[in-house]
Amino acid sequence: MKIEVQNVTKRFGGFTALDNVNLEVQSGELLALLGPSGCGKTTLLRILSGLEFADSGQVLFDGEDATSQSVRARRVGFVFQHYALFRHMTVFENIAFGLRVRRTGRPSRVGIRSRVEELLKLVRLESLAQRYPAQLSGGQRQRVALARALAVEPRVLLLDEPFGALDAKVRQELRRWLRRLHDEVQITSVFVTHDQEEALEVADRVVVMNRGRVEQIGPPDQVYHHPATPFVCDFLGNVNLFECEIKNGRAFVGGVPFDLAESPPESTRTALVYVRPHQLDVLHDPVGPNNLPATIKLINPAGPQVKLELTTDWGQIIHADLSQERYRSLQLQPATRVFLATKEMKVFHAA
Repeated sequence: MKIEVQNVTKRFGGFTALDNVNLEVQSGELLALLGPSGCGKTTLLRILSGLEFADSGQVLFDGEDATSQSVRARRVGFVFQHYALFRHMTVFENIAFGLRVRRTGRPSRVGIRSRVEELLKLVRLESLAQRYPAQLSGGQRQRVALARALAVEPRVLLLDEPFGALDAKVRQELRRWLRRLHDEVQITSVFVTHDQEEALEVADRVVVMNRGRVEQIGPPDQVYHHPATPFVCDFLGNVNLFECEIKNGRAFVGGVPFDLAESPPESTRTALVYVRPHQLDVLHDPVGPNNLPATIKLINPAGPQVKLELTTDWGQIIHADLSQERYRSLQLQPATRVFLATKEMKVFHAA
């Protein structure tokens, strides 16, 4: 099932939730809608499902206009953040529910049992079929919700913050599980998240949204390493931001020249430079250009990394992440004068 969203706009009173949104979801793709709260990602998901309708624009399923179709006609499976399981039903009964209430094409009792058992095996809950939701962990409940959504053999699977109610460790386990499950069933899927790590780890492509518009669409590696806008760069992971001047193809930060790996903005004297903490190296002595003097303020060991907080000569705070091996080789201490080096800078026109 291929999905096309063409010029979709949706308003709630004076608030524009979606502003002329265009995107395509390829058949069998797992697409993430990523962005901050209020950016329009859940509204877009609800329009895809038929729970909301666009004020203008079209939604096409395999080239067929589905813009005004009901949820039932679209044949979508929906997984919510808070599971929405029936508390008075067992795991087996929850999964079987959609099959039993079908108006047409309802399977026989044997067919329903066979389908539910197949799904229990798929989500690895065979031994819990007769338990009730209250007897399950959060991760197990979400797997039941996913099995129930898949039971009716939907053409599209939609997931709204599916792991948002779970703790960090369970989230990590379930998103890896979801990726493996998707590779097995190959159903066209769209999921909403505000968690950058989740989107980058799970999705085939990521749609970064902001204020009802699409900022960038691309594979996770592309949107992270080659952000198209300052918002995408700032939203995806931690980042240091500098004001600079562009002269002769170089960026001057605090008067220090930096060579650029990419072409700087044309005809621009003032620009903004974005550098991620892991793209900075720390040196005791300057070597050529790309060496910004700074003073170490705080040192915070954090698992495999050591996070440094530094200040420039003009008082700007900078964050740098070093490997434990690199940190030990430098023998750094607070108040040490060092130099920050990088060639990985993203430069944008100043607003």
